[in-house]
Order: sequence, then C-alpha cells, then structure tokens
Amino acid sequence: TSEMLQKICIRNLVRKYCRGVTAERKVQLQQKVVASAVFRGKKEGYPQSVTQPFADTRLKENEINPKVLQLIHGEKIKYVTPVIKYDRNGFKARDRLLVLTQSSAYVVEMAKIKQKIDYATLKGISTSNLNDGIVVIHVPEDNKQKGDVILQCEHVFETITKLCMLANKQNLVKVVQGSLQFRIGSGKEGTMVFAVGQEPQVFKAKNGQLTVV
Repeated sequence: TSEMLQKICIRNLVRKYCRGVTAERKVQLQQKVVASAVFRGKKEGYPQSVTQPFADTRLKENEINPKVLQLIHGEKIKYVTPVIKYDRNGFKARDRLLVLTQSSAYVVEMAKIKQKIDYATLKGISTSNLNDGIVVIHVPEDNKQKGDVILQCEHVFETITKLCMLANKQNLVKVVQGSLQFRIGSGKEGTMVFAVGQEPQVFKAKNGQLTVV
C-alpha cells in the first residue's frame, strides 16, 4: 500500500507542477533541452550557462532601423542580437545585427540587409569546443549567397539554440575541435583555427588563416 501511495503522490506532484508551468517557462525549458542536446559535454562554458535564462531577444523591434523593418515586412521577428561579423577574405571585424525571423536569418548593417539566409537552405551551424563566441553559418554554394557567415556572439549558447530551433535543424549543429573549414565563395574555402591563450583574440595569421584564441 505504501508503494502504491508513493507512486500516486509522485504522479499528483508531477501533474500539479506541469499544470502550473506558464507558457513562458515552457518555452525556456524547451530551449534548454535543445541546448543540452547540442552542447552538453562538448563546449566549454556550457555548465555555467545552464542556470542563465535565455532572453526572448537582445534588441526590441523599436531599436531596429525602420528601413530594415520595411525590407523584412511580412516576416515576424523572433530574435535579434548584436554580433561581430568577420569578412570572409580579409577577416576585418564589423558590427552587425543578426535578425532571426520565422523563416530566415538576416545579417544587418544599420539600414541595410547584407545577407539573407533562408532556413530551408541552411547547410549547417558550426562552433568550437572552446569558450569562445564564434558561430559559422554554412550556406549553399549558389549565386544568391556570398559565402558562409562568420559571426562572434556574446550569448553564443542562446543564439545558436534560437537559430537551430527556428530552422528546425538541431542535428546540423557541429561542435568542432582544432579547426573548421568555411566557404569564401566561388568554390574557394578558408580555414579557421582555434587555440588556447592568455587573452581572447581573433586575428588573421601570417599563413592567411583566421585564428581564434
């Protein structure tokens, strides 16, 4: 009888908890489950991120240039965050916004859309196993795309989780060790190397590779 009552009590507690979960809390838990599947045991810094709730967005719509809002009119904006974008050739750092809608990801410069990536064409998302904020969004090799997108995000676990969930491509996220290849355009490829050092930095090495410390 005691064992039966314990099971009934546990079921009742679980039922009570589930019914008390708000819609916002449910979204948080769903995102955290995906983040765990993608990063747990793979990327440094993940354990420290577990207790930090994901923000709905890092910038509100009224903080985005009205011209950009006009250009993406008709698409519901789901998440916006400031990022640093690295050029594919010279690797110069540029301040940008990453805007995620229901169907596409946009790399935005002030009032201009620099690149649009439809989730349906997304080939993959890569990040390193180290404690850095680098994200590489891999795109198809066609005339519409200039090449893969190299970004640095302050909230890397949050950003990648949001992106892969909106694109419904959690299985395409890769956590790599040592280095990764990215497409520059016109059939050319570049190499990004990850290393450990005393101070975080991102620079173009003498051999032409993008080095992330």
